[in-house]
Amino acid sequence: MLIAFVLLLGPTEWSRNLRQVLRNTALRPFVGIREWVATRKSDREDLRIVRAQRDSLAAVVAAQAVLREENARLRALLSLATRAGPQFRATQMLSLGTDAAEGTFLLGLGASQGVVVGSPVFTVGGLVGVVREVHRNSAQAIDWTHPEFRVSAMTADGQVYGIVEPRRGSFREEDLLIMTGAPFHSDVQPGTRIVTSGRGTVFPRGVPVGDVVSIQDADTGWRKSYLVRPAVRPESALQVLVGLSTSGGADLSGLWEVSATRTPVPAASGPLPRTP
Repeated sequence: MLIAFVLLLGPTEWSRNLRQVLRNTALRPFVGIREWVATRKSDREDLRIVRAQRDSLAAVVAAQAVLREENARLRALLSLATRAGPQFRATQMLSLGTDAAEGTFLLGLGASQGVVVGSPVFTVGGLVGVVREVHRNSAQAIDWTHPEFRVSAMTADGQVYGIVEPRRGSFREEDLLIMTGAPFHSDVQPGTRIVTSGRGTVFPRGVPVGDVVSIQDADTGWRKSYLVRPAVRPESALQVLVGLSTSGGADLSGLWEVSATRTPVPAASGPLPRTP
Protein backbone atom coordinates (compact mmCIF):
# COMPACT_ATOMS: atom_id res chain seq x y z
CA MET A 1 0.00 0.00 0.00
CA LEU A 2 2.92 2.31 0.76
CA ILE A 3 4.41 1.65 -2.69
CA ALA A 4 1.02 2.30 -4.28
CA PHE A 5 0.67 5.54 -2.35
CA VAL A 6 4.16 6.64 -3.48
CA LEU A 7 3.33 5.77 -7.07
CA LEU A 8 0.10 7.71 -6.85
CA LEU A 9 1.72 10.89 -5.46
CA GLY A 10 5.09 10.69 -7.16
CA PRO A 11 6.07 12.36 -10.48
CA THR A 12 4.53 10.76 -13.54
CA GLU A 13 7.83 9.99 -15.26
CA TRP A 14 9.32 8.46 -12.13
CA SER A 15 6.22 6.42 -11.28
CA ARG A 16 6.04 5.15 -14.86
CA ASN A 17 9.53 3.65 -14.61
CA LEU A 18 8.77 2.11 -11.22
CA ARG A 19 5.53 0.57 -12.51
CA GLN A 20 7.44 -0.96 -15.40
CA VAL A 21 10.02 -2.44 -13.00
CA LEU A 22 7.27 -3.93 -10.82
CA ARG A 23 5.48 -5.46 -13.84
CA ASN A 24 8.70 -7.15 -14.95
CA THR A 25 9.60 -8.48 -11.48
CA ALA A 26 7.15 -8.96 -8.59
CA LEU A 27 3.98 -8.74 -10.70
CA ARG A 28 5.33 -10.79 -13.58
CA PRO A 29 3.55 -14.06 -12.52
CA PHE A 30 0.21 -12.26 -12.13
CA VAL A 31 0.56 -10.58 -15.52
CA GLY A 32 1.43 -13.97 -17.07
CA ILE A 33 -1.60 -15.63 -15.50
CA ARG A 34 -3.82 -12.84 -16.80
CA GLU A 35 -2.42 -13.25 -20.31
CA TRP A 36 -2.89 -17.04 -20.11
CA VAL A 37 -6.52 -16.63 -19.00
CA ALA A 38 -7.19 -14.19 -21.84
CA THR A 39 -5.58 -16.57 -24.37
CA ARG A 40 -7.62 -19.56 -23.12
CA LYS A 41 -10.82 -17.52 -23.30
CA SER A 42 -9.99 -16.48 -26.85
CA ASP A 43 -9.23 -20.11 -27.80
CA ARG A 44 -12.56 -21.29 -26.39
CA GLU A 45 -14.37 -18.60 -28.32
CA ASP A 46 -12.56 -19.58 -31.53
CA LEU A 47 -13.43 -23.25 -30.89
CA ARG A 48 -17.09 -22.35 -30.37
CA ILE A 49 -17.11 -20.46 -33.66
CA VAL A 50 -15.42 -23.35 -35.50
CA ARG A 51 -17.94 -25.83 -34.07
CA ALA A 52 -20.83 -23.60 -35.09
CA GLN A 53 -19.42 -23.30 -38.60
CA ARG A 54 -18.90 -27.09 -38.76
CA ASP A 55 -22.48 -27.79 -37.65
CA SER A 56 -23.84 -25.29 -40.16
CA LEU A 57 -21.77 -26.87 -42.94
CA ALA A 58 -22.96 -30.36 -41.95
CA ALA A 59 -26.58 -29.19 -42.05
CA VAL A 60 -26.08 -27.66 -45.50
CA VAL A 61 -24.41 -30.82 -46.83
CA ALA A 62 -27.21 -33.01 -45.41
CA ALA A 63 -29.88 -30.77 -46.95
CA GLN A 64 -28.13 -30.86 -50.31
CA ALA A 65 -27.94 -34.67 -50.16
CA VAL A 66 -31.70 -34.86 -49.55
CA LEU A 67 -32.35 -32.41 -52.38
CA ARG A 68 -30.13 -34.40 -54.75
CA GLU A 69 -31.98 -37.60 -53.88
CA GLU A 70 -35.36 -35.94 -54.34
CA ASN A 71 -34.30 -34.37 -57.64
CA ALA A 72 -33.05 -37.75 -58.90
CA ARG A 73 -36.36 -39.34 -57.91
CA LEU A 74 -38.34 -36.60 -59.64
CA ARG A 75 -36.27 -36.84 -62.82
CA ALA A 76 -36.77 -40.61 -62.93
CA LEU A 77 -40.51 -40.24 -62.37
CA LEU A 78 -40.87 -37.54 -65.03
CA SER A 79 -38.90 -39.70 -67.44
CA LEU A 80 -41.24 -42.61 -66.69
CA ALA A 81 -44.28 -40.35 -67.19
CA THR A 82 -42.94 -39.22 -70.56
CA ARG A 83 -42.45 -42.80 -71.71
CA ALA A 84 -45.81 -43.90 -70.30
CA GLY A 85 -47.67 -41.32 -72.37
CA PRO A 86 -50.29 -38.61 -71.75
CA GLN A 87 -52.62 -41.00 -69.90
CA PHE A 88 -50.34 -40.86 -66.84
CA ARG A 89 -49.36 -37.81 -64.81
CA ALA A 90 -46.94 -37.23 -61.95
CA THR A 91 -48.17 -35.78 -58.66
CA GLN A 92 -47.38 -35.48 -54.96
CA MET A 93 -48.43 -38.23 -52.56
CA LEU A 94 -49.49 -37.21 -49.03
CA SER A 95 -49.96 -39.77 -46.27
CA LEU A 96 -52.85 -38.97 -43.91
CA GLY A 97 -50.83 -40.18 -40.92
CA THR A 98 -53.73 -41.31 -38.68
CA ASP A 99 -54.61 -44.77 -37.44
CA ALA A 100 -58.14 -44.46 -38.81
CA ALA A 101 -56.78 -43.68 -42.28
CA GLU A 102 -54.04 -46.32 -42.27
CA GLY A 103 -53.27 -47.57 -45.78
CA THR A 104 -54.74 -44.47 -47.46
CA PHE A 105 -53.16 -41.35 -48.96
CA LEU A 106 -54.08 -38.19 -50.84
CA LEU A 107 -53.10 -37.15 -54.37
CA GLY A 108 -52.71 -33.66 -55.82
CA LEU A 109 -54.79 -34.48 -58.90
CA GLY A 110 -58.56 -34.92 -59.20
CA ALA A 111 -61.50 -35.07 -61.56
CA SER A 112 -60.49 -31.80 -63.23
CA GLN A 113 -57.23 -33.44 -64.33
CA GLY A 114 -58.89 -36.67 -65.49
CA VAL A 115 -58.42 -38.91 -62.44
CA VAL A 116 -61.25 -41.40 -61.91
CA VAL A 117 -62.12 -44.04 -59.35
CA GLY A 118 -59.92 -47.04 -60.13
CA SER A 119 -57.00 -45.05 -61.51
CA PRO A 120 -53.76 -46.98 -60.81
CA VAL A 121 -50.97 -45.38 -58.76
CA PHE A 122 -47.33 -46.42 -59.11
CA THR A 123 -43.77 -45.14 -58.88
CA VAL A 124 -40.52 -45.83 -60.68
CA GLY A 125 -40.17 -48.92 -58.46
CA GLY A 126 -43.59 -50.38 -59.16
CA LEU A 127 -47.19 -50.53 -57.97
CA VAL A 128 -48.32 -48.45 -54.97
CA GLY A 129 -52.13 -48.57 -54.96
CA VAL A 130 -55.39 -47.49 -56.59
CA VAL A 131 -57.72 -44.44 -56.39
CA ARG A 132 -60.90 -44.92 -54.35
CA GLU A 133 -62.40 -41.42 -54.09
CA VAL A 134 -62.14 -38.49 -56.50
CA HIS A 135 -62.76 -34.82 -55.82
CA ARG A 136 -62.41 -31.78 -58.05
CA ASN A 137 -58.68 -31.20 -57.59
CA SER A 138 -57.66 -34.08 -55.32
CA ALA A 139 -58.20 -37.78 -54.87
CA GLN A 140 -57.95 -40.37 -52.10
CA ALA A 141 -56.29 -43.70 -52.78
CA ILE A 142 -55.38 -46.89 -50.93
CA ASP A 143 -51.96 -48.51 -51.02
CA TRP A 144 -51.21 -52.24 -51.11
CA THR A 145 -51.22 -52.47 -47.27
CA HIS A 146 -54.95 -51.68 -47.14
CA PRO A 147 -57.09 -54.72 -46.25
CA GLU A 148 -59.31 -54.17 -49.30
CA PHE A 149 -56.45 -54.01 -51.81
CA ARG A 150 -56.46 -56.69 -54.53
CA VAL A 151 -54.71 -56.94 -57.88
CA SER A 152 -54.62 -59.61 -60.56
CA ALA A 153 -50.97 -60.58 -61.04
CA MET A 154 -48.71 -63.05 -62.80
CA THR A 155 -45.12 -64.12 -62.95
CA ALA A 156 -43.10 -61.97 -65.34
CA ASP A 157 -42.94 -64.83 -67.86
CA GLY A 158 -46.75 -65.07 -67.90
CA GLN A 159 -46.80 -68.74 -66.82
CA VAL A 160 -48.53 -68.45 -63.41
CA TYR A 161 -51.47 -66.20 -62.51
CA GLY A 162 -53.06 -65.35 -59.17
CA ILE A 163 -54.56 -62.64 -56.98
CA VAL A 164 -52.24 -60.52 -54.83
CA GLU A 165 -53.44 -59.18 -51.50
CA PRO A 166 -51.77 -57.78 -48.35
CA ARG A 167 -50.45 -59.94 -45.52
CA ARG A 168 -49.92 -58.08 -42.24
CA GLY A 169 -46.72 -58.60 -40.28
CA SER A 170 -45.95 -58.10 -36.60
CA PHE A 171 -44.83 -54.57 -37.51
CA ARG A 172 -45.71 -52.41 -40.51
CA GLU A 173 -42.14 -52.76 -41.79
CA GLU A 174 -42.76 -56.51 -42.00
CA ASP A 175 -45.94 -56.24 -44.11
CA LEU A 176 -45.78 -58.43 -47.20
CA LEU A 177 -48.01 -59.43 -50.09
CA ILE A 178 -49.35 -62.89 -50.84
CA MET A 179 -50.30 -64.26 -54.26
CA THR A 180 -53.16 -66.71 -53.90
CA GLY A 181 -54.94 -68.95 -56.38
CA ALA A 182 -51.83 -70.12 -58.24
CA PRO A 183 -52.23 -73.60 -59.80
CA PHE A 184 -51.10 -76.47 -57.60
CA HIS A 185 -48.70 -77.74 -60.26
CA SER A 186 -46.93 -74.35 -60.42
CA ASP A 187 -43.36 -74.09 -59.14
CA VAL A 188 -42.53 -70.43 -58.63
CA GLN A 189 -39.01 -70.05 -57.26
CA PRO A 190 -37.89 -67.39 -54.75
CA GLY A 191 -36.79 -64.21 -56.52
CA THR A 192 -39.29 -64.55 -59.38
CA ARG A 193 -40.68 -61.17 -60.37
CA ILE A 194 -44.45 -60.70 -59.99
CA VAL A 195 -46.19 -58.09 -62.16
CA THR A 196 -49.74 -56.96 -62.83
CA SER A 197 -51.50 -59.17 -65.35
CA GLY A 198 -53.71 -56.50 -66.92
CA ARG A 199 -56.84 -58.60 -66.44
CA GLY A 200 -59.88 -56.54 -65.54
CA THR A 201 -60.33 -52.83 -66.16
CA VAL A 202 -58.15 -51.29 -63.46
CA PHE A 203 -54.43 -52.02 -63.59
CA PRO A 204 -52.31 -51.97 -66.75
CA ARG A 205 -50.20 -55.00 -67.57
CA GLY A 206 -46.54 -55.32 -66.60
CA VAL A 207 -46.27 -53.02 -63.53
CA PRO A 208 -43.89 -54.60 -60.97
CA VAL A 209 -45.66 -55.79 -57.83
CA GLY A 210 -42.77 -57.52 -56.04
CA ASP A 211 -40.57 -60.61 -55.86
CA VAL A 212 -41.50 -64.05 -54.56
CA VAL A 213 -40.02 -64.81 -51.13
CA SER A 214 -41.26 -68.34 -50.54
CA ILE A 215 -44.24 -70.63 -50.84
CA GLN A 216 -46.83 -69.89 -48.14
CA ASP A 217 -49.13 -72.90 -48.30
CA ALA A 218 -50.61 -75.43 -50.69
CA ASP A 219 -54.10 -76.92 -50.86
CA THR A 220 -53.49 -80.46 -52.03
CA GLY A 221 -54.59 -80.85 -55.60
CA TRP A 222 -56.01 -77.33 -55.89
CA ARG A 223 -53.79 -74.30 -55.51
CA LYS A 224 -50.67 -72.72 -54.00
CA SER A 225 -49.96 -69.38 -52.34
CA TYR A 226 -46.68 -67.47 -52.44
CA LEU A 227 -45.32 -64.74 -50.19
CA VAL A 228 -44.22 -61.69 -52.17
CA ARG A 229 -41.84 -58.95 -51.09
CA PRO A 230 -43.37 -55.65 -52.40
CA ALA A 231 -41.51 -53.63 -54.99
CA VAL A 232 -42.40 -50.32 -53.31
CA ARG A 233 -42.85 -49.41 -49.65
CA PRO A 234 -45.68 -46.83 -49.39
CA GLU A 235 -43.89 -44.90 -46.64
CA SER A 236 -40.96 -44.23 -48.98
CA ALA A 237 -43.07 -42.95 -51.88
CA LEU A 238 -43.26 -39.15 -52.15
CA GLN A 239 -44.06 -38.59 -55.81
CA VAL A 240 -46.19 -41.00 -57.82
CA LEU A 241 -47.62 -41.54 -61.29
CA VAL A 242 -51.42 -41.64 -61.62
CA GLY A 243 -53.45 -43.01 -64.51
CA LEU A 244 -56.00 -40.54 -65.85
CA SER A 245 -58.39 -43.44 -66.36
CA THR A 246 -58.65 -47.10 -65.51
CA SER A 247 -56.18 -48.69 -67.89
CA GLY A 248 -56.56 -52.45 -67.72
CA GLY A 249 -55.90 -52.76 -71.45
CA ALA A 250 -52.56 -50.94 -71.44
CA ASP A 251 -49.26 -52.82 -71.44
CA LEU A 252 -46.46 -51.07 -69.55
CA SER A 253 -44.01 -53.99 -69.44
CA GLY A 254 -41.53 -52.10 -71.60
CA LEU A 255 -41.23 -49.24 -69.09
CA TRP A 256 -39.51 -51.49 -66.54
CA GLU A 257 -37.99 -54.00 -68.98
CA VAL A 258 -39.67 -56.70 -66.89
CA SER A 259 -38.27 -60.19 -67.23
CA ALA A 260 -38.66 -63.45 -65.36
CA THR A 261 -35.05 -63.38 -64.14
CA ARG A 262 -34.79 -64.89 -60.70
CA THR A 263 -32.70 -63.05 -58.14
CA PRO A 264 -31.71 -64.22 -54.65
CA VAL A 265 -33.97 -62.97 -51.84
CA PRO A 266 -33.54 -63.15 -48.07
CA ALA A 267 -35.23 -65.90 -46.11
CA ALA A 268 -38.67 -65.04 -44.76
CA SER A 269 -37.83 -65.98 -41.17
CA GLY A 270 -37.21 -62.39 -40.07
CA PRO A 271 -37.89 -58.79 -41.10
CA LEU A 272 -37.10 -58.13 -44.74
CA PRO A 273 -35.04 -55.12 -45.82
CA ARG A 274 -36.77 -52.17 -47.40
CA THR A 275 -37.00 -52.19 -51.15
CA PRO A 276 -35.52 -48.99 -52.70
